Order: sequence, then C-alpha cells, then structure tokens
Amino acid sequence: MKFRELHPNIRLRIGVGFVQRLLAVMLVPLLVVHLAKLYGAATAGVLTVVVAFAAIASNFLGGHLADVYGRRPLLVIGELGATVTFVLLAVANSPWWESGPVTFALFLLNTCLANVATPAADAMMVDVSTTENRPLVYTINYWSINLAFTFGALAGGFLYGEHFFALLTGAAVLSAATTFVFWRWVSETAPEGSRESATGIPAMLRGYLAVAKDLIFLRLLSVAVLTRAIEVQIGYYIAVRLADEFPEQTLAGLGDWARVDGVEMLGVLRAVNTALVVGLALFAGRLFGKLSDRTRLYAGIGAFTAGYMVWAVSNSAWPLIAAAVVLTIGELANVPIKQAILADLVPPAARTKYMAAYGLNARIGLVVGSVSVVVGAYLPPAGMAVLYAVWGLGAIFMYRSLLRVRAERQAEAESSTAAVAA
Repeated sequence: MKFRELHPNIRLRIGVGFVQRLLAVMLVPLLVVHLAKLYGAATAGVLTVVVAFAAIASNFLGGHLADVYGRRPLLVIGELGATVTFVLLAVANSPWWESGPVTFALFLLNTCLANVATPAADAMMVDVSTTENRPLVYTINYWSINLAFTFGALAGGFLYGEHFFALLTGAAVLSAATTFVFWRWVSETAPEGSRESATGIPAMLRGYLAVAKDLIFLRLLSVAVLTRAIEVQIGYYIAVRLADEFPEQTLAGLGDWARVDGVEMLGVLRAVNTALVVGLALFAGRLFGKLSDRTRLYAGIGAFTAGYMVWAVSNSAWPLIAAAVVLTIGELANVPIKQAILADLVPPAARTKYMAAYGLNARIGLVVGSVSVVVGAYLPPAGMAVLYAVWGLGAIFMYRSLLRVRAERQAEAESSTAAVAA
C-alpha cells in the first residue's frame, strides 16, 4: 500500500500534524526564552511548569470531550483556537504593543487548546487505519514528526530576535490554513455507537477510572514508560556526562575545524539520529518488510537499548556515532510496531480517553530523565548502562505478553467473522 491509497483523513492528519509540530518546535522554546527575558529565568520556569500541568489536564479533558462529541469538532475548535491565539500573540509582541502578561496568558491558552484536540487526532488515526496498514501509517507519521522537528528548530533558531513578530504572524497564517483544511475536508470517524451520552466531570472521572482498571492498558503504558525512559537520556544523563567527561578530540584526522568537545559531540549525535530518521524512515517498509512484527519489535528495542548503553559509557567519537546509527535503525524498526500494537489493543468505544491517558508516558519519561541525572551522580557510567539494559529487557518481556493478547484478540475476531459469514 502507498501513501495516496490511505484514507484521506490519515493523509490530512499527517500533513496538518507536520505543520502543528513545526510551529510547536519553532515557537514554544522561543516563548519560554521570551518570558525569561521579561521576568527572569526562575519566574519563567514556574510559568512553564504551570503550562505543563495545564497541558496534561487539557489532554484528559479532550479525551473525554472527543468521546462525547466526536473527533471532528475537537479538531476544528482546537485549530481555530490556535489560530486566534497566534493572531493575538503577534499583536501582543508587535512593534506597536508588547505585553508580558498577555503573552503568557495566550501561550497558556494556545497550549491548552492544542492538547484538547490531541487525543481526537490520535484516535482518528486509529479509526480509519487497519491492522495491515498501521505500520506504514505510523512510519510515515514518525518521519513527518522528525522532519518537523528539524525544520522547526532551524527556523526558530535563526529567525528569533528581530523576527519574532513575523514568526508569530506566520504561525497564525499557517494555523488558519490548517483550520480550513480540518473544517473543509476532514470527516467524522468515531465508530458507530461509541459516543457517550454522559457529560460533565463525574462522567469524565468514571471514564478514566475504567481506563485505570484496564490491566492490558496499564501494561501498554508501563512498557511505553520504559522505552521513553531510555529515549530521553540523550537530553539528561548522557548530555551531562558528555559535557563533563568527553575529552576534546578530532574526528578522523579531519583537522582542527573538526575538533569537538562534549557539548558539540552531543549535537553531532542528535544530528546523526535525526538525519538517519528523516533519510531512512520512508524506506523502513523495504528494510524490515520481510520481518515479523515480533522480530522487528524485539530486535529494534534491543538495538535501540544497546546504542544508548554505548552512549552511557563511551568517550570516543566514532563508537558514539556508530551507536547512533545502530539505535536509530532499532528505533525505525520498533516505533511503528509499538504504535500499531497500541492501536490494536485500545477499545474503540473509549479510544480518545485511552489515547489521552497513554500520553502520560511522555511526561513520566521526562521525570525519569530528570531523576537519572541524580542517579548518575552516584552510579558509574557502566551502572547506568546496566540500568538501560534492565529497562530494555523489561520492555521486551512485557511486549511478549502484549503480542500474545493481540494474537488472541485477532483470532477471536476472525472466528466471529467466520461464524457470521456461515
């Protein structure tokens, strides 16, 4: 199957998602920097924490609302709200008027609106995909995410300063375009009979309590936390270790211009990872197409974990770069399969609630990353590598049980279909 053969909603969601992530990567760090300039780093940090907690609450609210009202209304309202807030942010940071309090309030509102719509967008991808094409769908989406991160980071870094007002204005225009796309072409995808009739906070809490009691989902969330805990190390323990321990060295005798210290080496590793994902993700089907989901998942997590283990201990440039190649290939192999397993095991009737709750793995992973810096101050690098190995093996063993559950459910569904046909 090719991209153009996928459901129109999937194609539109991936395209709009690229624009959304581009704007987020480009503007969110700059808004934090802007608040730090206005109020100081400490106050900006507190304000950022407020935004982070508001994002979590909005995500849960969006999961409930999308199960009540459907996917499409949440997507349209979220994008329309983002457009309005970007317009007002541009006005509040224009050559004619500047307001720090208004900037923060709009930043907060923009984040909340974006997160309210996120569970609906994630659920829609599952609604109109199939077990067979989900690896392709999530591979293309993964490639799109990394491409957006690359261009967003470059654009934000080069255009901040004198061009901040222009950036916000451009964001408003792009957001208006994505709003029109959702309003004009995206159709409702909530399964028939899946919408809840109960509204209000008590109904929302009951719904999430049911999610919390789902042992299969708790395994999905736990295994996602394990792999995310490894993934975030590049921004936490490994970043700190390289900055402190990595000796300045020349890459392959290329001259003094190619000498790198620890911080620069960190940038090289990030660049290699991103470049490989962007360059190879669309070919993942050809690279791994003949492998079973089980093999892709286990081998992918193993290679991914092994690469991070090398990053935890090595102070030589080329072994670190080789590890970046290995872990990226592992990442490309396992990420689409993990997403497909999630999609197959989440109950259709409460899909957006499950997607909202699943998003907690990213937040928990960041907490684990922060704690890892503290742990790394007491454990030697080899000890941290062993810890990564434990997390990776734990993820593989948990996926073994989840793959069995998926196979059992698929067999039951086939039996039911055959019985109906007979």
